[in-house]
Amino acid sequence: MRVSWPREANDAATVTVVVPCYNYGHYLPQVVHSVLTQKRVAPRVIIVDDASPDGSVEVANALADDDSRISVVSHAKNMGHIATYNDGLARVETEFVTLVSADDIVATGALSRATDLMRAYPRVGLVYGLPTEFRGDPKPSWEEDGARRSNWTIWRGKEWLLWSCLRGRNFIFSPEVVMRTSAMRQVGPYNKDLPHSADFEYWLRTAADWDIGRINGPSQAYYRVHGKNMHITTYSTLQIDLEHRLAAFRVLATAEVTRRLPNGDRFLELAMRGICREALLLAERNLDSGGPTGTSLEFLEVAVAAYPAAAETLRGRTLSYRLRRALAGAAPTGFQNFTESYRHQLNRARWVAWRKVGIS
Repeated sequence: MRVSWPREANDAATVTVVVPCYNYGHYLPQVVHSVLTQKRVAPRVIIVDDASPDGSVEVANALADDDSRISVVSHAKNMGHIATYNDGLARVETEFVTLVSADDIVATGALSRATDLMRAYPRVGLVYGLPTEFRGDPKPSWEEDGARRSNWTIWRGKEWLLWSCLRGRNFIFSPEVVMRTSAMRQVGPYNKDLPHSADFEYWLRTAADWDIGRINGPSQAYYRVHGKNMHITTYSTLQIDLEHRLAAFRVLATAEVTRRLPNGDRFLELAMRGICREALLLAERNLDSGGPTGTSLEFLEVAVAAYPAAAETLRGRTLSYRLRRALAGAAPTGFQNFTESYRHQLNRARWVAWRKVGIS
């Protein structure tokens, strides 16, 4: 890892923002405006409407009629979000590309910050940053966010990959990612067999062959939180999230990746242990907080699926002891309460580290 100060490129980079849309037509003007008002880049927008029944395509076409930098792709029938992503990405002709949901917003200056980094470091294929969650409409003060001082973190791809495997975590949210189009072409399309962790798998495939950059400081994207978010409406539990992470990590042992990452099976083994540790830790935390034993048993199932010898590890034996006490009706001990408080503080420290350099 290295930390670098930003330096501006001499000319404007060409960037295409692919906007997949399904029933989000009322959000389209906002996200398109956030793209076309970006400074020091030459932006284009491709809106891909996936047969929305709410009139989204009419909104998209009206926007395209007003600005030649916008093009619209309209599906005759609903193809699902992965096919929609791939359809839009296949049409990109610019040097850089990003995929932004119709309900999210590109932060002021985000595209120039990301492309400056990739132009300064030709081996960096993907840049991410800090996403900010919001509800309702964005606040005007956010326009000033781009003025915040920033720096860059540059990771060798395999180094970033190792940290992700060891922690069993995805350090990237998604709307803040900007890629080098040549890297996107090499990585290939999103995996249709992983509809709920395809983005994470995509970052893993990218890191197998490209370095990873991160913008530290200002927000790179605004992620809208509402009742229709996929992760809220369908995949809201941490157990399921862990299962999807594990499914994404399995790409590391595929022939596609091992051609570029000869020790991919070793990375996968580390990732499986990382998922196991994470699941066992969450099971412990649930019990230490006085949560239901059923939840911890579900976490234990995830841990065993990732690493069959999970119950034999030190953390697994510790969890077994806690489960026996909880099943017998015993309340968490003072030590358990203290441990949970310590873990809470440790998580805060890791959150600060993630904000600073992009991993935790």
